[in-house]
Amino acid sequence: MFKILDCTLRDGGYYTNWDFDKSLVHTYLSSLNNLPVDYIEVGYRSIPIKEYYGKYFYSPVYELQELKSLTNKKLVIIFNEKDIRVEHVADLLEPIIGIVDMVRIALDPQQLGRALKLAAEIKRFGFEVGFNVMYMSKWKQYGNFVEELSGLDGLADYFYMVDSYGGVFPDDVKQTMDLIRSKTDCKIGFHGHNNLELALINSLTAIDYGADIVDSTILGMGRGAGNLKTELLLSVLNTKYNMDIDFNAIGNVVEGFDQLLKKYEWGTNVPYMISGSNSLPQKDVMDWYTTRVYSLNSMVRALQNQKNNIKDNAQLPVFKPAKSYSTVLILGGGSNSVEHSKAIIEFINQTENIAVVHSSSKNASYYKDVQADQFYCLVGNEGHRLEKVFSDLGDFKGTCVFPPFPRKMGTYIPAQIHDSCFEFEQISFTDKFKESHSILALQTALELKAEDVYIAGFDGYQEASISQLERSLVEENEFLFQIFQETYAKDIVSLTPTRYKTLLSGSVYSLVC
Repeated sequence: MFKILDCTLRDGGYYTNWDFDKSLVHTYLSSLNNLPVDYIEVGYRSIPIKEYYGKYFYSPVYELQELKSLTNKKLVIIFNEKDIRVEHVADLLEPIIGIVDMVRIALDPQQLGRALKLAAEIKRFGFEVGFNVMYMSKWKQYGNFVEELSGLDGLADYFYMVDSYGGVFPDDVKQTMDLIRSKTDCKIGFHGHNNLELALINSLTAIDYGADIVDSTILGMGRGAGNLKTELLLSVLNTKYNMDIDFNAIGNVVEGFDQLLKKYEWGTNVPYMISGSNSLPQKDVMDWYTTRVYSLNSMVRALQNQKNNIKDNAQLPVFKPAKSYSTVLILGGGSNSVEHSKAIIEFINQTENIAVVHSSSKNASYYKDVQADQFYCLVGNEGHRLEKVFSDLGDFKGTCVFPPFPRKMGTYIPAQIHDSCFEFEQISFTDKFKESHSILALQTALELKAEDVYIAGFDGYQEASISQLERSLVEENEFLFQIFQETYAKDIVSLTPTRYKTLLSGSVYSLVC
């Protein structure tokens, strides 16, 4: 009979940064104790990395000891081969002998030779060894890798086909298993991603074709589009193989992770489907989907550009303004640019040689009738937002600016304004955040040679209710405001209430008569 490895804490850590509530972990372990799961992969065992990664990225000894006391299953940790070398093994593994049963190695197929040496060292400490070889749908491109598979004999306990892109089909599973069997006697495993919602049928195909072990996670929690759902696999096995399943245990653990699903919303979507069907990296999609809100069209366009090996789908004339302005007012999408719009418009009308720069088009309709020249920063989904804000772009009189070529999300330009669109040759004051709304607005102020830079509608967020995305945007803006002011010895004055500490506070009402 095949075995089941649940890797929820390890694979789900890509959403939680490898931190999970202690009570949830206890519910998870107690539930799996009553289910036909053989192995539990609790996380990575890693060497120190500068950025913050949580508990189950490092899996400290005391934590593994506690987990061991709470479960009757075999425990597994995984090494990321790109970070771990033979000389690291003793320090990482000696303290957990007798606690952890298996060490898996996640690796690029082109590094199989290096991973074989790592596995030999792991075996020296008495652990089972699993190879999680990524990019299954691209293995045919790595001819040398296939010829090295004989090196697994007598060394690896399991050799996993990892469908990293979630794009293989049942016939691919069979053909790949035949290929592996022609080179090695090692037991075969399958780890399926769910971009095309084929994780279940591919896993069942692998099982029927003689796979020895398959991976799954609770509610499919995992990187990108997620994995085979443990509860779905067990439900099918209950009917297909008459396997005895404690559905109360399933209900308890699913209920425990349901709040995380509502929070992080993993699972497939159109961009993940495109990345899966074209074997494109879903890491990009995950970053776009969780750290900055882009439209589906933008994400699909970016993936199609990758597939076609195109840097960007459009290149625009370089922005070279015909005149300079003594004053630039940058308008953000915060509610203060609406609440104080009457005074802001009065300030614009009373100020000579002023330009208005919309970092966001969200509230631009309130200012459409002012007489000053207006500039619109278009990045990500902003071209679509502009279309919604201005129902008729036929008489559009503004100028639109884009990040320098190439743009990672590709370029969307409403057809009616194509001749009014330009791109920056470069962002001159930092190498970071080159496609943010704020950086485009600040670069526009520079290109317009503004002597005075004012800002309105950059409210910031209430710290008590701030989300991780909002916090990252606040930190990004604070950095950009500070480096802009330091680089050009030019103060930015906020004319409306703001929580940004790097801005000088002013009042629009002090500037109008």
